[in-house]
Amino acid sequence: MKSLLVGKLGENAVSQVIPPDRIEIIRQSMELPEEIIGLHNIEQYRSEARDAEVIWCTWGMEVFTAEQIAEYLPNLKAIFYCAGSVQSFARPFLERGVRIFSAWGANAVPVSEFTLATILFAAKGGFQAAVRIRRNYSNARKYSHNQCGAYQASVGLIGLGMIGARVAEELKSFNFNVLAFDPFASAQKAEALGARLVSLEELFQQCDIISSHLADKDETKNILNYRLFSQMKPYATFINTARGAQVAERDLARALREVKTRTAVLDVTAREPVGLFNPLRWTPNVVLTPHIAGSCGNEFLRMTDWMIEEFLHFSRNEPCRYEVTLDMLKTMA
Repeated sequence: MKSLLVGKLGENAVSQVIPPDRIEIIRQSMELPEEIIGLHNIEQYRSEARDAEVIWCTWGMEVFTAEQIAEYLPNLKAIFYCAGSVQSFARPFLERGVRIFSAWGANAVPVSEFTLATILFAAKGGFQAAVRIRRNYSNARKYSHNQCGAYQASVGLIGLGMIGARVAEELKSFNFNVLAFDPFASAQKAEALGARLVSLEELFQQCDIISSHLADKDETKNILNYRLFSQMKPYATFINTARGAQVAERDLARALREVKTRTAVLDVTAREPVGLFNPLRWTPNVVLTPHIAGSCGNEFLRMTDWMIEEFLHFSRNEPCRYEVTLDMLKTMA
């Protein structure tokens, strides 16, 4: 079986996520050229692309049109994507019958871990306390003592997809009251995860900590707006490790400035990095992190290892765990 490494010109993610030792493992099962192939050089490697049955890729996957797939990749059977969301490139391949497998499950692990750590730290008021202590030790302690703590506090999860569900499972180890909003989840699924389904309004009104796990869809853009943020409790924390476009950022900044004891921890924003004129950049009770909740360091290797394992199931005609279908694109991040 012949395969390709595919990525856009200038992307270094392939070498980070699929390093030489993993490439050697892949080569035990198939042919794999050294070169990373994309639209910038596919003419040069037309014969290799024509014969390829499998593509290996990660962040920076090239976006092909249906016509380009037919011309350059006529024998392609499967794509193994060593990263999470496939929304940017998947549809033309799926519509041609190419099977796509994604390491979304592997990338969900560090995101859920990051979220859990953030929830626990937020329950102690740790984010603002760490800033306040530089000005006034007593004020910082007083702020933290007004927080909910990690016992019987209410945590709201917006979305019970792969990551939201993992977070809910991990929260079972603690004494939290977990509420959730997800129009695609049944009450039975929520109950199995230890959560209770509520409306968005109830979630923002009742929860001490709110964590967004919304998919990046046109219909959810700016769905989290001032009407909701203004209903947050005085010491509530809003966490976003999903996508930035779902948050009306000026509305969030306004709600935080109106009640300075509220906090937002944002690992993602609509534009990254946050622009100089974005009020989130200058709102003191906003904590910004540089999109690090997902895989980094050795965590990259988990995504490739899971896809290598998935390929072995695929090659043996065994059941696969992480295949993406056209129907799944409707609700996936």
